[in-house]
Amino acid sequence: MNRMERIQLINSQRMKWCCTDYGTTPYELASKLNIPLATMERVLRGEDGLTFLQLSKIASFFGRGVLFFLEPGPVDATQVHTPAFRTLANQKPELTGKLKRLIERVERQREIYLSLREELDNADLPRFKAPELPRDHPSKAARIARQWLGLAQNNTFDSYRAAVEARGVLVFRSNGYNSKWQIAKKSLILGFSLYDHDCPVIVVRKQDSESQQSFTLMQELGHVLLHQSSAIDDERDMQSHRGHERDANAFAGHLLVPETFLVQVKDGARPRQISEFDEWLKALRKTWGVSTEVILRRLLDAGRLPQAQYAAYREWRSTQPVPEQEGGSRKYRHREPSHIFGNTFVRTVLDALHGQYITLAKASHYLDGLKMSDLHQLERYYAGV
Repeated sequence: MNRMERIQLINSQRMKWCCTDYGTTPYELASKLNIPLATMERVLRGEDGLTFLQLSKIASFFGRGVLFFLEPGPVDATQVHTPAFRTLANQKPELTGKLKRLIERVERQREIYLSLREELDNADLPRFKAPELPRDHPSKAARIARQWLGLAQNNTFDSYRAAVEARGVLVFRSNGYNSKWQIAKKSLILGFSLYDHDCPVIVVRKQDSESQQSFTLMQELGHVLLHQSSAIDDERDMQSHRGHERDANAFAGHLLVPETFLVQVKDGARPRQISEFDEWLKALRKTWGVSTEVILRRLLDAGRLPQAQYAAYREWRSTQPVPEQEGGSRKYRHREPSHIFGNTFVRTVLDALHGQYITLAKASHYLDGLKMSDLHQLERYYAGV
């Protein structure tokens, strides 16, 4: 087909459905993709078609195939969106189109991983099997989960992430800069989990400090282990005292700062000035890989800190300037897939490449479109060269 020939019989109802689903309009879509508005109007009336390039742009924008817009009949949402996706969309009806596309992109990455895992038939790859946890006792559940994860006292976000991945849960982290793997800076969403009995995925938003990311990771793990369901959480959910959110928050707090840690906090050394709390707890929070707020919340729940002081600290902290994030560097572009998808996913792709189960082009596509030179550099990085 000549690329300038127009494809007719486009199902405009499907295009409208996608626009509604992602919170935009056909006219906004046309503007974003540089399609003439007059052309879009004629397509919607069934009087004209689109070039293959134009239709491909629309399909790519919505994460669909071109044929999706040529099929007759209305869209069956249960066929388009997975149960996990629908769970998240129901929890947060205000989800933006960009975030919805990110969720679907994460689901596709999981399918890629599971397909490669099956091809490799590698017994060393972690398999998810949730431990038996008491759902009505978060502190006990957290103690069991901490043993299940094999956590030591000294931790960072990376060590927490590695421990969770070693138990068969994929852990992705969003990019801090504008890309298809970013959670928008204006968004309140801090993370989400997509439950699957074979391979759950947790997505953590890149935040100002890695200790904040650690809490999000364990809060989402709480949903996976305690509730065996998908969840999406924003800043308000992290302070919730209701239902599943309350349980997941308590689980995360006890897992990160168990009772044996909490006794190391010296109440007598607590400063009078709220602004000095960070320095007071500096050594402990760096050792445990947690934020001051997580420790304070545990002290509050244990009856060792007045509610007024906890609230005053949160208020003071909210007024502090956020340190500027350094821009990315081409020098480390080859490591970005590891930061986004985690070592389990990246190693599986590289193993599949070395075993000749996939081509270089596919490996590049699976690893966020790495250039061949960066892909080879990533291989050397994992080989320790």
